[in-house]
Amino acid sequence: MVIPYGKQIIDQEDIDEVVKVLRSDIITGGPKVAEFERKFAEYVGSKYAVAVDSGTAALHMCCLAAGIGENDEVLTTPMTFAASANCVLYCNGKPVFVDVNEQGLIDENEIEEKITKKTKAILPVHYGGLPCNMEKIRAIANKHSLIVIEDSCHALGARYKDSRIGDCKYADMSVFSFHPVKHITTGEGGMITTNSGEIYQKLTDLRNHGMIKDHQRLLEKDEGPWYYEIQNLGYNYRITDFQCALGLSQLRKIGKFIARRREIASKYIEKLKNVPGLELIGENSDQFNAYHLFIIKTGGKEKRLELFNHLKTEGILCQIHYIPVYWHPIYQKLGFKKGSCPNAERFYERIISLPIYPSLSNEEQSKVIDSLRKAYKK
Repeated sequence: MVIPYGKQIIDQEDIDEVVKVLRSDIITGGPKVAEFERKFAEYVGSKYAVAVDSGTAALHMCCLAAGIGENDEVLTTPMTFAASANCVLYCNGKPVFVDVNEQGLIDENEIEEKITKKTKAILPVHYGGLPCNMEKIRAIANKHSLIVIEDSCHALGARYKDSRIGDCKYADMSVFSFHPVKHITTGEGGMITTNSGEIYQKLTDLRNHGMIKDHQRLLEKDEGPWYYEIQNLGYNYRITDFQCALGLSQLRKIGKFIARRREIASKYIEKLKNVPGLELIGENSDQFNAYHLFIIKTGGKEKRLELFNHLKTEGILCQIHYIPVYWHPIYQKLGFKKGSCPNAERFYERIISLPIYPSLSNEEQSKVIDSLRKAYKK
């Protein structure tokens, strides 16, 4: 029995919904995309949602919509997948890394000291499904006239205070991913939510090559009903109708998926809280964790490696989330240096992500717990 750290759950209902679209006349650019966007916006509580072909594309589009350009700075966290910073590089901007707190979240108390005249946006990441302190981040952004782009790829179903992540109460845009290990999947895919009609229009243009077909928005030209223009550079970041059919089917089960993830997390906490040398990451009173990841802290990098290898021999395929972004050679070539975010580096050297996904059985989770306890007993 091999247990991965995460995987999708696809049932017959999901398959049937995809097959219906594949047998229809329209398989991309059709009604399922619009329906998925509408239903997703209803779920998170935003005015608008724009579906795209990946979370990375969504992040790139947000930076473009925010007007990030050459030498503009965007503050973000190193404790994330590289796409959270790469999206800034795509726009010829510069990511600036802010250190993290004990939960692995961007430390809101260190943000202001990194702001310069070149800073244009803050891009916090709800790491593992645990929300950042968005109230303070929004206040800092307002004070310095900055845009806030939430990387919510881990946080579908999470809540901060009375706000569901993605409702954009504290952000200008919020980004989600539908990769197979996320809360719901479309195979590959992403979504951007916003409450701004102006940003929404920019995003829908960017998704489809920058093409404008609305004759009211064209430059007073009347070539015929077929006419369109490309006024600004856009991209082909479209998502298909059959992917959105899968997304819609998955979205109907999101409440059940989140409940199961939290049930698994609760069992881990109960069974592991008293293991000497092992530290858990808890929720604060204003945080509701969606538990994309369940992360534990070990005694240090040597013990982490020993534990990682022990679990692997037991058939438990854990993962490490994440190597600090600026450690990657591409960032080293750009002049980023190790040691710039010491808390994030210490955090990285201790962490392991345990298996958590809705179809993880009680038997499989018990095996993970027993293997961990056995390792620490040694």
